[in-house]
Amino acid sequence: MPHSLKVLIFKIWQFILFWSQKILIFRTPEMFIGPGSSLQLCEHIAKTGVKKILIVTDGMLVKIGLLKPMQEKLQQLGIDAVVYDGVLPNPTIAQIETGLAMLKKENCKAILAIGGGSSIDAAKVIAARARNPHPITWMAGLMRVIIPPMKLYAVPTTAGTGSEVTIAAVVSDPSTTRKFAIMDTALVPKGAALDGALMTGLPANITAATGMDAMTHAVEAYISRNATKKTDQEALDAVKLIMENLTEAVKNGSNVTARQNMAVASFKAGVAFTIAGVGYVHAIAHNFGAYYHVPHGLANAIILPRVLDFSKPNCIARLAKLAEVSGLKKGGESDEQLADAFIAKVRAMNADYGIPTQVDKLKESDIPAITLKAQDETFWFYAVPRYMDNATCENFIRQMLPVAA
Repeated sequence: MPHSLKVLIFKIWQFILFWSQKILIFRTPEMFIGPGSSLQLCEHIAKTGVKKILIVTDGMLVKIGLLKPMQEKLQQLGIDAVVYDGVLPNPTIAQIETGLAMLKKENCKAILAIGGGSSIDAAKVIAARARNPHPITWMAGLMRVIIPPMKLYAVPTTAGTGSEVTIAAVVSDPSTTRKFAIMDTALVPKGAALDGALMTGLPANITAATGMDAMTHAVEAYISRNATKKTDQEALDAVKLIMENLTEAVKNGSNVTARQNMAVASFKAGVAFTIAGVGYVHAIAHNFGAYYHVPHGLANAIILPRVLDFSKPNCIARLAKLAEVSGLKKGGESDEQLADAFIAKVRAMNADYGIPTQVDKLKESDIPAITLKAQDETFWFYAVPRYMDNATCENFIRQMLPVAA
């Protein structure tokens, strides 16, 4: 099929998706915001009558004692908390099924996700599987969670994915080297806490990568052809907050104000991309995660400036607006100059944070398969400003091969 015809077909499909979102109800969790809000969320859960809850998290957070205040609070409130800490970056089907088995064995009646995007995504799917008989792979795609999930609450400990408000959960299937998304409005948690104080001990490199993940969500949502007035405002707010707070959060992690602002920015970016979608950055990053276990935020950061270079001819005015809210407009610049300034700023931030420009594990032999999977994801799900043909996409990914010694 000629590339131009393929683009036309999928633009029509994206037009259908755009109008479908007008029908869907994109609810947000009941929010608790500010230092200490994670304990307020515990009080909220207690008021629902839940007496036993599964905490889904990762082992490192347990080791450093981050969960202890919430565990103690839940105990004071008469809630028995069982901890499943087997979630790793890029959660797999096996990890989710193990968590589900623990949930059933312990007869838990709700789920509390505490951690980064991986923990929250895993908890979303555990909640869905607790009520639905279908295999995880069956639920991949749009609106395939037939029965409402078990009650789910979330406390993000990184400011990046925005998973506490999104309709998506991303799962890895190592058996097929595939990373896929389950997208359903039912997956949005019932309640969530944005507690910047929990993030003060986050290492600088993780702070940077997750912050650029939030940046990617906001930017891809803003340049999407499915953007709306609501998503535009949320995305612009998020970019402004990130530009004003990420560097401080990276360099002075104990600054609670910067951490709190980044948590809000991540949430706003999540609201934006839940409705408007993302794009090529995510499609390629998902495959870098599936093939090489590259952390998602880091992969996004590496890819983002390159995708903006490619997309620029079709979204100059939008990139110029992003430059404006980023404080880059001095007066008299053309939109193209401002667009270039924004892309340059993103590159400069990556360099300042020590984010590489290549993917060390990327193999030439994998590029054709990665291209096909990324193209399939993009054409079916994302209303990007500019589409690539397969040859262009292969060459694009090839630019990120490790530099020969």
